[in-house]
Amino acid sequence: MRLTKPLCAAMTAGLLIAATDAALAQKKYDPGASDTEIKIGNIMPYSGPASAYGAVGKAMTGYFHKINDEGGINGRKINFISYDDAYSPPKAVEQTRKLVESDEVLLLFGALGTPSNSAIQKYMNTKKVPQIFLATGATKWADPKGFPWTMGWLPSYQSEGRIYAKHLLKEKPNAKIAVLYQNDDFGKDYLKGLQDGLGSKKSQIIAEESYELSEPTIDSHIVKLKALNPDVLMIFTTPKFGAQTIKKVGELGWKPTMMIANVSASTATVMKPAGLDNAQGVISAAYAKDTTDPQWTDDPAMKDYKAFLAKYVPEVNPADSSALTGYNMAQTMVQVLKQAGDNLTRDNIMKQAANLQGIQQGGLLPGILIKTTATDFSPIEQLQLMRFKGERWELFGGVLDGEMGGGAH
Repeated sequence: MRLTKPLCAAMTAGLLIAATDAALAQKKYDPGASDTEIKIGNIMPYSGPASAYGAVGKAMTGYFHKINDEGGINGRKINFISYDDAYSPPKAVEQTRKLVESDEVLLLFGALGTPSNSAIQKYMNTKKVPQIFLATGATKWADPKGFPWTMGWLPSYQSEGRIYAKHLLKEKPNAKIAVLYQNDDFGKDYLKGLQDGLGSKKSQIIAEESYELSEPTIDSHIVKLKALNPDVLMIFTTPKFGAQTIKKVGELGWKPTMMIANVSASTATVMKPAGLDNAQGVISAAYAKDTTDPQWTDDPAMKDYKAFLAKYVPEVNPADSSALTGYNMAQTMVQVLKQAGDNLTRDNIMKQAANLQGIQQGGLLPGILIKTTATDFSPIEQLQLMRFKGERWELFGGVLDGEMGGGAH
């Protein structure tokens, strides 16, 4: 059978339409995504009691500018909308509603703080909008059955608490331990991790002193704990209160072994304000490289990071570990968007976020990998201990797993 010209043309047109339909079918968009743009929302305490963390948001903003300057992701530019919530749960709810309902973002990324994220978690899951890679280590973000649209990023505070317990059981098995903690999910998670890690020896905790975020100073709590004469002081605080604690302990001439939460281990915003003399010997844990550590001077990844800061976020102090956190988190977010390809639906974003297979990012310590599965929403579960000496942190020991029963790697 010979095809007439009109029939040929009709068939060709039909094939073109089918091909176009197939191409369109491959592109799937939810609100906040298009051929040219990916709209990402964020809330951050640029003001208020946790404003030291503002550098996290500034670094994220800078990193997405860098990605856009390089052509974006699969040809799409990132439109990153970051609002100040002042570390206030009511403000967090207001700003999140604005992002989802007015700005119509595809997802919420990197929202900072346990109180803020707790206030919006049910809303985000009801709306089925991803609330991912949160800048908080609360254990409850890793609940894929109960909250399938929420995923943390930082190592969990309970994991970190268990790692400190392991160190104490090995190095100071009979120590009397005092704990200062923030009276919210953030502080209680650390406390629970420490208690679980000590196991049958948790009776060695002789004091559990909590403070409220609204308190201007916690000096009175430190005086009270010193009177009990513990050997070890656990400091489960945000940066402002961490600096106050170390400074007050020094002023009192008290010499306990101090261990401080990773989130308050910044040389720039905690150790220096506390007084370097007072900070000597303080122990913490890390999963990321320290920009002030000479061992990374010639590290290509650290060179890239410092060049990035100089170009995109020059106002941030390179010694501020919070900026590196924002940079690292933004890299993970970009990886997920790359994996999502042209299927930029909220459902696929969650699928890709739960499919990170042992990624080694340059800003993380060697051996610490980002891994997730459909049933494991904890991207980072390993840390390494470090001790403050001179003007910087020095790593010691191997990479430790903070899971129950986990050991060294």
